[in-house]
Amino acid sequence: MSETNFVDFVKICCRSGKGGRGSMHLKRIKYNPYGGPDGGDGGRGGNVYLRGNHNYWTLLHLKYQRHVFAEHGGNGSHDLRHGQDGEDKYIDVPCGTVVYNAETGKYICDVTYDGQVILLVQGGRGGLGNYQFRTSTNQAPRYAQPGEPMRELNVILELKLLADVGLVGFPNAGKSTLLSTVSSAHPKIANYPFTTLEPSLGIVEYRDRQSFVMADIPGIIEGASQGKGLGLRFLRHIERNSLLLFLVPGDTDDIKREYEILLGELKSFNPEMLSKARVLAVTKCDLLDEELIDMLKASIPEDIPIVFISSITGYGITELKDVLWAELNSESNKLQGIMTEESIVHKDKDLKNLPQAIDEEDEEILSEDDLEFFDVD
Repeated sequence: MSETNFVDFVKICCRSGKGGRGSMHLKRIKYNPYGGPDGGDGGRGGNVYLRGNHNYWTLLHLKYQRHVFAEHGGNGSHDLRHGQDGEDKYIDVPCGTVVYNAETGKYICDVTYDGQVILLVQGGRGGLGNYQFRTSTNQAPRYAQPGEPMRELNVILELKLLADVGLVGFPNAGKSTLLSTVSSAHPKIANYPFTTLEPSLGIVEYRDRQSFVMADIPGIIEGASQGKGLGLRFLRHIERNSLLLFLVPGDTDDIKREYEILLGELKSFNPEMLSKARVLAVTKCDLLDEELIDMLKASIPEDIPIVFISSITGYGITELKDVLWAELNSESNKLQGIMTEESIVHKDKDLKNLPQAIDEEDEEILSEDDLEFFDVD
């Protein structure tokens, strides 16, 4: 994973600037013995902002920039000279980035569109000079305010891909092959579990020059919501998808059972994901004949649309696109999308399940138990 350019999880330290101190100065002019106070105010410290930028698709640019410090405010001076304000710092992040407090795991904010600016850490206010404290009874104050101190915040930036259709399935279910067939994406494809180690996005062309975005994530195994395999790390990438496409190979022993296992993992990870529209695709149908396909239709779930496909031969691909497009543009799915955008709820981060890749990038991704699950030698 250390060799990949896709980084979707970073921890950084943000620090705002401290405010400049006010000036304590009494005006002294040869022919004006009653010049009085003329100390200026200190400048404010710089703020730290988050800014959505559609030119970024990963957090790679922040991987080796773990500290973001804003500039301190300048001190006030005589002749009512105001201190210079500290320069603000902007952290450009891809759209779909969620921010959590690294110390408590509390949700802070969510960057959803290009150009969105969110104040992350506010700079210290500059102190007042002695000119601000003059009164009729205290015409020569000999004191001024210090600036407010800087603020520091450790945050976790977590990227959740924005896509219309998210692919959900066990390893080697044909997710990457399907994505390479219906789009111009070129994910790695091989005949062993966990070929896909990072999410991939592809634009699927439809009729009349219309299109939708499809996201492929690493395979999910039973127990992924508890941290087994790679599922826990990448399940968040399908939280924002409008529709979930479940892929189950046609040569599996029990299609309905595998679908229920995948559905249970999504429910354990985030119960709100069950409210999304769902479509089931039975893959690798080039290994089946028409008689066997008819037999399988009697033992598959009936509560969702089902399509039999083969990414190798192209069987059922056009029908699958039609079903996905119809579901994406259905009135119920549009209403659900509006409700999600207006009232999306982010759970606080469980700090016990933070990926170890932040501090130990060379750590092995899979444990021996995960490999035994697939009987991989």
